[in-house]
Amino acid sequence: MKEIVIGPNDGGQRLDKFLLKSLPALPPALMHKYIRLKRIKRNGKRAQAGDKLETGDVLSLYLNDELLERPAADQAFRRLRPNLRVVYEDDQILLCDKRPGMVVHEDDEGATDTLINHIKAYLFQKGQWDPDQEQSFAPALCNRIDRYTGGIVMAAKTAEALRVLNEKIRLRQVQKYYLCLVHGLPSPKEATISDRLLKDSEKNAVRVVRGAAAQDKNARQAVMRYKVLQSRGGLSLLECQLFTGRTHQIRVQLASRGWPLAGDAKYGVNARNKALGMDHQALYSYQLRFDFQGEPTCLDYLNGRTFRVEEAPFLSVFYNLPKE
Repeated sequence: MKEIVIGPNDGGQRLDKFLLKSLPALPPALMHKYIRLKRIKRNGKRAQAGDKLETGDVLSLYLNDELLERPAADQAFRRLRPNLRVVYEDDQILLCDKRPGMVVHEDDEGATDTLINHIKAYLFQKGQWDPDQEQSFAPALCNRIDRYTGGIVMAAKTAEALRVLNEKIRLRQVQKYYLCLVHGLPSPKEATISDRLLKDSEKNAVRVVRGAAAQDKNARQAVMRYKVLQSRGGLSLLECQLFTGRTHQIRVQLASRGWPLAGDAKYGVNARNKALGMDHQALYSYQLRFDFQGEPTCLDYLNGRTFRVEEAPFLSVFYNLPKE
């Protein structure tokens, strides 16, 4: 028999979800069977799969040893020297300025030099996170940006912060703003645009669909607002605010209107990109604003605050172009 004491980062979860994360060797069907047979108890009493765990609860597991074994944790973060540009940090969250070229999570090639691993290494070396002391929680990213897009990425240090931020993002109470360079001069200079986007997973590409194609059940609504800030040398600097978070959304919506992002090899014009010397899209997630509403949460102290990075790599190229 093994006992697990529920810590602060595990409280608030359903029992079944906690068990699936903390005991990966336990098959779901067998887990539900053992709950029914009272071989998994909560505070010495019969448990239900949907029970909401509380800090301090004691789980008694009458299971075979092989079902209690946990695979060795990914040790990649232990081998890294943290390389982060921290925009903001407190006990609950961490905002990082991700550089273009870094992947946020491990990809199909098994890359370990990822943003999340650098965050884990940073928090581990600071003594703010120890995987050996946690049953199911690890620091996690709340938003993702493409490999060659730079800018602010949100990470949660606690399970409660992760739940709150994910919910606030779902409710569109975290406002995200991007800077980008596009070919041409968008007209009008400021507008809200809405499209239906259809993703081709095999090609990792997205396209705007209209008419009958827009009725495809897999097409997703994409809404954003853009504003032209300046124009130089045939390029325009835009601020874009996302109201939805679709794959490649800014790149596709602007390119479909004849304003492809500078440096964008997938949706842009390679001949123009080569002339600029850019090898990836000129797109940067430069600003976040927290506009929380509803019930009080552990992150209410962030409400109304704005966080910004002042530099994007492509700005130096843009400001050296002749004014129009």
